[in-house]
Amino acid sequence: MRLLFAGTPDAALPSLRALLDSHHDVVGVLTQPDAPSGRGRRLSPSPVKALALEAGVPVLTPATLRDETVQQQLRDLAPDVAPVVAYGNLIPQSALDIPRHGWVNLHFSLLPAWRGAAPAQRAVLAGQRETGMSVFRIEQGLDTGDVLTTARTSIGEFETAGELLERMAGDGAAVLLEALEALEAGTAAATAQDDSLATRAAKLSTAEAAIDWTLPAEQVAAHIRGMSPQPGAWTLLDGARTKLLGVEQAPEHAPLPPGRIEATKRQVLVGTGTDVIALSTLAPAGKRPMRAADWARGAALTADARFTTDQQEGDPA
Repeated sequence: MRLLFAGTPDAALPSLRALLDSHHDVVGVLTQPDAPSGRGRRLSPSPVKALALEAGVPVLTPATLRDETVQQQLRDLAPDVAPVVAYGNLIPQSALDIPRHGWVNLHFSLLPAWRGAAPAQRAVLAGQRETGMSVFRIEQGLDTGDVLTTARTSIGEFETAGELLERMAGDGAAVLLEALEALEAGTAAATAQDDSLATRAAKLSTAEAAIDWTLPAEQVAAHIRGMSPQPGAWTLLDGARTKLLGVEQAPEHAPLPPGRIEATKRQVLVGTGTDVIALSTLAPAGKRPMRAADWARGAALTADARFTTDQQEGDPA
């Protein structure tokens, strides 16, 4: 089939590579316009654009798909289907009607769970131990179209949202190809979603990433994992913001007051509303991520050192 691929970030690369290596013909790629990056804020192509240009595939970077000129460019490519992975742009009905098999999206949840921009992150934040991938037909609703195929995957006890997304991006390429093969063969079975079971996966915010140390240990750990690597769960130490980016197995230990830090030679333990958690990785204000134990050795922590949030600054120890 003639494919028009739409995607932008690193998570879309495994699928694009798989399509380029398949018997299908990738006739064009849609991606977001070049964006400023780095200290010099120079315009840089998206990861998908860079790969497409390397492969010699025509690339379109329109700011909107509502423009008739852009839609004519899509018609000229004569795609049979448009597979989408994390494209990040609205697709009007007039554009949806162009490919004869429509547009199909690889989504990183088991729809109708976690419709929206951050499905992998929301699954981790919710403390789930399983999630998955869905390929569905794009329509005007937010991730509401009929599902063509799904695949389940477990969520590791200490796996971050970033690690989960990277893993699912790799595994999802095969799931997307499976759906395309079924469309080509005429055997695709579309299943309507049950809207009553839908949950929303809104984009994460920095404000939401603040850690509430009074919550149970399981919830604090899930919060840190779900917010990693972006925007990064954050807390304050002596008024300076620190990002906590991962947790690891904690030893048996007496409870500590919420936010209280206890550093051993090998681990950094922190109190919560129930048990302690053990930090694996963090990023002090203005510094790169590092092992928590390495940070503690150079942090000159006092005996009563404590992570706080704004509302906890005046709380008793």
